[in-house]
Amino acid sequence: MINSQAFFTGLKSLKGSRSPAIPLAACFIALGALFKDAGFNIQQSVASSLFTYALPGQLVMAESIVLGTSIINIFLAVWLVNFRLYPMTVSLFPLLKHKSQPKWKYYLSCHFLAVSSWLIAKEGYRKIEKKHRIDFWIGIGTGTLATAVILTVVGYMSADFFNKDMLIGLAIVNPVYFFCMMIGAMKDLAVSISVVLGSTLGPVIYLFSAEWSLLFAGLIAGSIAFFVGEKNGK
Repeated sequence: MINSQAFFTGLKSLKGSRSPAIPLAACFIALGALFKDAGFNIQQSVASSLFTYALPGQLVMAESIVLGTSIINIFLAVWLVNFRLYPMTVSLFPLLKHKSQPKWKYYLSCHFLAVSSWLIAKEGYRKIEKKHRIDFWIGIGTGTLATAVILTVVGYMSADFFNKDMLIGLAIVNPVYFFCMMIGAMKDLAVSISVVLGSTLGPVIYLFSAEWSLLFAGLIAGSIAFFVGEKNGK
């Protein structure tokens, strides 16, 4: 069974000044409106947020469908976009693992992984007894996923009230939130290097290759930060 105290502690993490709920709400309102504009019905829009729950992947899927891309190409594009979640999974779940907990909790709750929920979990897991950390994570994930699904519906239903500029503004709220959270997480050398170097390299590489700038900036900055962290035992 799920420990209710740990679960609700995770759920309550959506409250407060560092809550991911507001930026998530803004982005999924924009996504719901985009789905309606792209010709999706309400059931398809809800299913996308419920079963995919990865905003960049959903955007790629929607744009690819509008362009008439084949199913295999859509699958590969979404898979590549969402591959960023793999290193996050590898870094988080060993911190939540406990031999007394059933495996189904880990398999099921992998679906809750997103940058917002990952940041909250990494910040707060030490305050939770190790045995119940997975329940804490399930609480975080339940709250963030519910926010995404509900606000997708809100965005879909209110799409007619938004213009293009408003949707763009809503869509960038979440990336700004991530960036601010990463700055707040700069408590050791490796994280500081990854944030500062990635932010610097991104615009520079963009001047030479707009399509590959984000990938190369993240790869270079992340690799340097990793090796520095390993050398310093962090």
